[in-house]
Amino acid sequence: MGVSNQSMTSDFTLMGLFSRSGPHLVLFFLTAITFTMGLLGNATLLFLIHTNSRLHTPMYFLLSQLSLLDVGFPLVTIPKMAADFLQGEGSISFGGCATQMFFLMLLGVSEGVLLSLMSYDRYVAVCHPLRYPVLMRRQVCLLMVGTSWLSGVLVASIQTSITLHFPYCASRAVDHFFCELPALLKLSCADTSVYELALSISGVLILLLPLSLIATSYSHVLGAVLRMHSAEARHKAFTTCSSHITVVGLFYGAAVFMYMVPGTYHTPQQDNVVSLFYSLVTPTLNPLIYSLRNKDVRVALVKVLGRTGFRSKRRPHGGC
Repeated sequence: MGVSNQSMTSDFTLMGLFSRSGPHLVLFFLTAITFTMGLLGNATLLFLIHTNSRLHTPMYFLLSQLSLLDVGFPLVTIPKMAADFLQGEGSISFGGCATQMFFLMLLGVSEGVLLSLMSYDRYVAVCHPLRYPVLMRRQVCLLMVGTSWLSGVLVASIQTSITLHFPYCASRAVDHFFCELPALLKLSCADTSVYELALSISGVLILLLPLSLIATSYSHVLGAVLRMHSAEARHKAFTTCSSHITVVGLFYGAAVFMYMVPGTYHTPQQDNVVSLFYSLVTPTLNPLIYSLRNKDVRVALVKVLGRTGFRSKRRPHGGC
């Protein structure tokens, strides 16, 4: 009981990602710029989807939820990391660590489920276009989004409560820049081997079930695209689906490395790099991938920029 109380009242220390050397200062500023770009990119995509009636479709509704998740990922990790770097210390309370771990797992699981459901949306759009308005009606879209968020809440609640139930009576220094489950388990002074095995099994299920749905959906999509007679329709379907496949590859590649490859096969430094990739780089790239490869998004952005430029040109004229 005393060990448990000590675990819950003592702070953890995050070792951070950067030292105060010259090269690391440059990397820190690059991280800050990437963080800002990611927030602006996802906020812009959310704004375009909300304000442009041409983007009020099931695909873009699901994409708006992906952007919302991609806003959350860096907000949970990067501000704390930046504050620790600037202040020269990395202390985080037990409650703060629990909160950070919960929201990261919630966002990660939700995004994994959402990406698989987005692949189903593309399958219906390409393989059953005439039934698309029925199969992807508003109630179905809301059910999809609710399922992804609830899956995240359920898994995050279970995993966070079990992980923080272990006593942490050894070193409190987390060799990471945020509280992530694998890094914390290494600090426990109890035997966590059974839980780590269960975690690996659940990780396989959580990752492979959505991946199997994605693979099944896109195998049907590929067959349908190859059978299309119109080159324009084939190009449009391929462009839309390739954007989603790129995002899936970025997200699941990092997730598989972190949660399916045993910890003995990767170092804390590799964990830091992969974690930075999926918590910052991938959320920053996602809006760029969808906007650069998607004609509807590009047209909506040009219209907004055109209206803004037109108003700025008219303002001086009106004042004369």
